[in-house]
Amino acid sequence: MLSAVIFDVDGVLVDSPHEQAWREALAGFADPAGFTTAFYQAHVAGKPRLEGARATLERLGNAEVAAHAAAFAERKQAVIDRLIAEDRFVAFPDAIRLAVALRDTGLRIVLASSSKNADAMLARVILPDRRTLRSLFDADVSGRDVPRGKPDPALFQLAAKAVNVPPSRCLVVEDAPAGIRAAQAGGMASLGIARLGDEALLRAAGADLVVTSLDQLDVAALGSGSLRTRSVEAAHEP
Repeated sequence: MLSAVIFDVDGVLVDSPHEQAWREALAGFADPAGFTTAFYQAHVAGKPRLEGARATLERLGNAEVAAHAAAFAERKQAVIDRLIAEDRFVAFPDAIRLAVALRDTGLRIVLASSSKNADAMLARVILPDRRTLRSLFDADVSGRDVPRGKPDPALFQLAAKAVNVPPSRCLVVEDAPAGIRAAQAGGMASLGIARLGDEALLRAAGADLVVTSLDQLDVAALGSGSLRTRSVEAAHEP
């Protein structure tokens, strides 16, 4: 049976400007034309900033990765700070509906993003009742320093510990293959949300279920440990 649901943030809860920030920051380090959405999803999404910087430079042919990775990561941070301050992101309505529905069923919900910018974004998303999106969650371990980032399970293990739930009773909601692999490594169930037509990547990473909208998840079945989609008719209900 499941007792807690752990949410990544970027690409799951919010349509964040991280991909745009990485691409803008690349000038002078590598050709930004190679930094496609598919590249971002496969090699950068879900990873801590410095690891994402190294992976990007290595794969785009920068000959001095060790010398340039930190500067590239710092430039990306400056860009993302500006984009967040300009409100260049939106929350996904289906993610908000899922978080509210999970709370109504009594399941614990936790935030666990590798990004240190997650709180800054969620605090700027105001719900109809004037609460922030962040306030819906029971705990938040986003941006915590861990020995290794995703696909290592350390961050998700911290999330489970934060609500005192065994990993075997946790479900992770992720949009990145690295996050799916981290959930698997931590002994947790995983739900892949494929917003970018990347269902195959998430399935290949080992996701237990892949959906294209979080409205498709059968929330009522989670309490009995069943991870499945709702009927076609029910999935079109708000």
